[in-house]
Parts: sequence; C-alpha cells; structure tokens
Amino acid sequence: AGKTAGISLVTENGRVFGAGLALNEEEIYYIPVEGMITEDYLCGKLEGLLHKVSESNTENIIKSNTDDVKKDPENEISDVNTDGTLKYDKKCVCALDVKALLKHIKSDDPMAVFDAGVAAYLLNPLKSSYTYDDMAKEYLNGRILPAREELLGKKTVEKAWEESAEGLAAWACYMAYTALACRKPMCEALRDTGMWNVYTQIELPLIFTLDSMEKWGISVKSEELKSYGEKLSVRIGELEKQIWQQAGEEFNINSPKQMGVILFEKLGLKGGKKTKTGYSTAADILEKLAPEYPIVKDILEYRQLAKLKSTYADGLVGEIAEDGRIHSTFNQTITATGRISSTEPNLQNIPVRMELGRLIRKVFVPEEGYVFLDADYSQIELRVLAHMSGDEKLIQAYKEAQDIHRHTASEVFHVPFNEVTDLQRRNAKAVNFGIVYGISSFGLSQDLSITRKEAAEYIERYFETYPKIKGFLDGLVEEGKEKGYVTTMFGRRRPIPELKSGNFMQRSFGERVAMNSPIQGTAADIIKIAMNRVYRRLKDENLKSRLVLQVHDELLIETCKEEIPQVSAILEEEMKGAAKLSVELEVDMHQGNNWYEAK
Repeated sequence: AGKTAGISLVTENGRVFGAGLALNEEEIYYIPVEGMITEDYLCGKLEGLLHKVSESNTENIIKSNTDDVKKDPENEISDVNTDGTLKYDKKCVCALDVKALLKHIKSDDPMAVFDAGVAAYLLNPLKSSYTYDDMAKEYLNGRILPAREELLGKKTVEKAWEESAEGLAAWACYMAYTALACRKPMCEALRDTGMWNVYTQIELPLIFTLDSMEKWGISVKSEELKSYGEKLSVRIGELEKQIWQQAGEEFNINSPKQMGVILFEKLGLKGGKKTKTGYSTAADILEKLAPEYPIVKDILEYRQLAKLKSTYADGLVGEIAEDGRIHSTFNQTITATGRISSTEPNLQNIPVRMELGRLIRKVFVPEEGYVFLDADYSQIELRVLAHMSGDEKLIQAYKEAQDIHRHTASEVFHVPFNEVTDLQRRNAKAVNFGIVYGISSFGLSQDLSITRKEAAEYIERYFETYPKIKGFLDGLVEEGKEKGYVTTMFGRRRPIPELKSGNFMQRSFGERVAMNSPIQGTAADIIKIAMNRVYRRLKDENLKSRLVLQVHDELLIETCKEEIPQVSAILEEEMKGAAKLSVELEVDMHQGNNWYEAK
C-alpha cells in the first residue's frame, strides 16, 4: 500500500538519469536509468507510488469523521488529532521540489505530497536558495551532509553520470532522505509559527497550478516579434541621431564612461557624481536631470528601448519551444513578500508605462479557436490597507464606490470632490500608493518634483484624513521590532533583521519593509488563492480553457470561444471570493485576440 517515502529525481534538460528513494533512516536506494530500467519505466513506478498514496489517503478521509473538517480555510488546521497534535500518519511522498517531479510524474493531489523546499521557504523566505545540506543542518539537529559540490564538484549531471556515478548516487540518496526526514520537524515548525494553513491551503495547491501554467506555456507569433523588433530599431536609430546632434558629436551611447564625459564635462550638466571609473550615469541620477535636459530624456528612452530589444524582441526568439509557445518558469520560493516571480523568460516585468513597451504584448496570442480573457484586481493593495487598518473613512469611500484618488485629493487638498484637478488627483495617487510602500517625504518629493517640506505636509494631511492608517503602520513597525517579523492577514511571516541594525539606512529600510510586507504579502496570498481556485474549477468542470499567465495582480486565461461566459463567471466569482475583506475586491476584465487587446 502507499507509504510515506522520500524521492528525488536526477534530471537535466528534460532527461531523467535516476532516482533516489528513502523509506526510512536505513532503507535508502538509488535506481539508475540503465538496462531494463528506462526513464518511462522508472517514472511510471514512481507515479504508481504517488497514486497509491492518494488512494490510501482518500480511503482514510472517507473513514474518518467528516464532521471534524471545518470549512473555514483561515482558521482550519487540517490533519489534526483531537489533542491538537499533527497527524503524521497521513501517507505522502516527500521531495525537495515537487514541481520538478511533476514534469516527469503525473499527479493532481496536493495532499499526497510534501514539498520540503516550499516549507523551508515559508519558514525563512530570506534565503537565496534551499539546499538539502542546509535543511539537514537546520531541521535535523545540525546534521552535516556533504553538499552537491563535495559530491559532484562543478560537473553537470550528464558529466557526473559519465564520470562519477557514485557521487551521483549519493547525491540522489541524500536528497530523498532529507526530504523524508525533514517532514516532521518542518510540519511542526509550520504549525508553531502559525503557517500550517498558508502551507496547506495556499502554497501546496499552488505547486500544481504553476506546473500546469508552465506546461501549457503561451503562444508567440514570431513574425509579430520580428516586426516589433524592427519598430524598436527604427526608434532607437532616431534617438541615436538626436542624442549625437544635441551632444555635438558621435559617441558610444552604451558606454557610461563616454556618456559621463559628454554630459558632465562637455555639456556641463550639474549633479554629476564622480566615481573611480568616471561619472555615474545610473538611472536615478539621470531621472533627476531629465525634466530639464532633453538629451537626458532621450538617453533614458534609448536605454529602455535597447533593453526591450535585447530582452524581448531578440531574447524571446530563443525561448520559443518546438510547439511555438514560450514556457516560462514560475518561482514560488524567491521573493521575501510571497509574490510569484517568473524567469526564463521573465514575463512579469514587461513595461507598462511606455506605449512602445506595452506593444510587446501584441506578440502573445491565443491558439486558433481561443481568445484571451484578462482579469486583474483593481487597487488590491489599497483595499487590503483599508481592511487591515480598519480606517472608516477609506472603507466608506470604497463602499460608496468613489474614485479613491480623487477622494484622497479632495480631503488632503481641502477642495470639493468635483473641483479636484487632474494634477491634484495625480499627486494624491502618488501619495496613496506611496503610503503603501512606506514612502518618506524625501521619496515623495522626488516622485512629484516638489520640495521635501511640501511632501511632508502632504503626508501629514494624508494621515489626518485617514487617522487609523497611521496607527496601523506605526503598529507594524513596533511589531516588527518586538517580534523580529511581520505577518500577512493569512499568517505568512516576513522576518526583518534590518530593524535591529546599527545602521540608520538599514533600519529605515526595515521600517519600510515592516509597513509594506503585510500589505503586499496579503495581496500576494489573495491572488494565489484566486489562481488555485480558478485552476481547480477549470479542471473540475472539464473546460478546455486554461490559466497561462499571472503577473502580480492579473490573471490571463486562454479561453475557448464557446466557454467565454462560463470562464468569465468563474474568474469573477473566484477572484472576488478569494478573501473576505471589509471592502469588496473589484475585478476588471477584458477580452482580446492578443494580450495587448485583452489588457
């Protein structure tokens, strides 16, 4: 019957070389792919193991008293004995990275697996990587296991397969063993830190949601990509000529050294900072000069477009797989706030401010017979702030469905709602969003090109308008100092060691993190819950439509044309219902024949 085991797959570039299997401390095996044991045979057997685990769990759930299971995910601690201890007798397959397993082994049952990497990330989201030797040290009473480097050096898996098979076997066994052995101490730690629910209700199902998104990928029109690249080249060429003309000579715009000399010596612009290698031409320095000097504005645009060209117009071509689609990797153990990030390629930092940047979205298209439905949360972080701070004025403004930035402008600048100017609204918007990020009067003065004194007054008036927000944010900083961490509405923790630093800059950074993490992290939790529910419903209702992309607070569904009404309803219900806040979650939805049209 299915029993708890630790497994590791040794893979590289889609090829499986072998597997480690740990049944307990003593019984640990390595099964190489050779002779009669093919990749398919090995993965098939491991899949069988997973299915047995799922079946035995289902039987146990049916046998156990179903009345015990509360349906409130925020307070529900699943798998708990009556005395409050965790049930460890629940069978499951333990691995360091379940999503990597799913590329070779089919499963659709989050409760049949334990992901040690995701658990380690939740318990300490500040690490840059989660390796089995680190986990052993931390969760297995300081056990010292040889790291991958010690066993394989810098060799690729394929090289090690040819030259150091023993090292490879040991590596596979250590990974399988660690995943199995860490399960109990990690589950207890998740329980003790109040993150058991974040793990079981949000992160565990998310592995399967993200795996499905990676497998589907998103279709790209290569001819559109080419013409987009050409458009960029034309504009880059125009800018180059303009910059040279204003400089009075030709120089290499991509060389910070040459550019520093032109701007700060030849043209005598103020504000140059000299470093060992010449003048700094970092973005923040140039952005301050841009409003006064057209050449600087052109240089910034040139840089942005050059980056767009290399990253997307040229870069994406190499990322298109044989199926004509791009399969990005979605990471759930990278950011400290709990946001998902995307790599190879990164589809989340496609520029939104420049029209030419936004046009890149035109190259992403649904397949024949499908359209894109794009749904995003409207001002989710401000709504979360209203809910978490309990500020009646902000909540009231949302309940009356007022334009929130206009409302803030009217209160902060003391003008009637109908007389607020566009500039006042824009400034209020910067304050609204700035507050969420713990902005200082210095930061705001730079954003709005006003004096620090004016910025400080804006912020003061903002807090007079919404008094509870000030108390809430100050409370978060206090909590961070006292506990060493802050939490989201769902209990996700963000440690803030910077608050104890002797360095003023570090401490100020820590304070901003303390104010922002609970808000940004709660928004990230909400979108993950929504993604999981949307994915599950598309699957359970046997729809052809699929979730293909997530960008912070936006979901993109490749929707079969006949299913548009059904999918729209699912998106609306699941995104709005992902959390119960004192203000409604609002969703904007658009449809289109490419991502640009649907946004």
